Amino acid sequence: MTRPLILLTNDDGIDSPGLAASACALDELGDLLIVAPRIQMSGMGRSMPGQHNGRLTRETVQYCGQSWPAYGADASPAQAVQHALLEVADRQPVLAVSGINYGENVGVAITISGTVGAALESATLGVPSLAISLEVDFSQHNNNDPSVDFGASMEILRTFAELWMSASRLPDVDVLKIDIPAGATPDTPWRITRLERQPYFLPVPPERTSYEDDGAFGYRMAPRENFDPRSDAAALAEGVIAVTPLSLDMTSRIAPDALQEMLTGNPVEMPRS
Repeated sequence: MTRPLILLTNDDGIDSPGLAASACALDELGDLLIVAPRIQMSGMGRSMPGQHNGRLTRETVQYCGQSWPAYGADASPAQAVQHALLEVADRQPVLAVSGINYGENVGVAITISGTVGAALESATLGVPSLAISLEVDFSQHNNNDPSVDFGASMEILRTFAELWMSASRLPDVDVLKIDIPAGATPDTPWRITRLERQPYFLPVPPERTSYEDDGAFGYRMAPRENFDPRSDAAALAEGVIAVTPLSLDMTSRIAPDALQEMLTGNPVEMPRS
């Protein structure tokens, strides 16, 4: 009997221990197709940069005494997903997992996240998808620090992978975004959340004397105050795993009549019954 196929990808690159930890966590659930950017691609969102050549190189991912064949793609996270699903896969995956990412991805700024972007791309191509991230120190966001412990995250990922693979599909839920607080254990509680609208990370302008000098922006944590108690940011601040349903349909849920009235200044007449 053919085992189910599971796609693994990320935005931290093919050498990320978080990606390898995902492989270890999910190995028993199916055959693994691992296609990820060849290098660090954090912050790429769901972008499709034209400068990538799409070349795939054979790699090996190793973790917990096991190894898996993989492909490193000269591609963004979303492009890596396209190569995986439209070129490499021999059958449709039952699940796509993006992560485990170094650093949480919360709030309305998730459109910046390559982790979330890859999951959205796989969902667009018809694959139920998870985007999973672990809260770590700022200094560990982009360097694939091998000292990060993914043990609890692996168990949490496996739990949600099994649930998502067996659950009936719900309308308007295309991706489950899972954010794990630092110090979590397999027994850490989780709750369903929404995106926090307040900024979670704030951009830090460069300090330079001339615009011609190097001037990359940095970022810092916003004050952890007044978060919506229903939000992913509030859950993390309380040490709770945030599970946020995402929809590919970014249309505002406001009633169309209300928007038309606001734009035109004319009340919309409702049809009489």
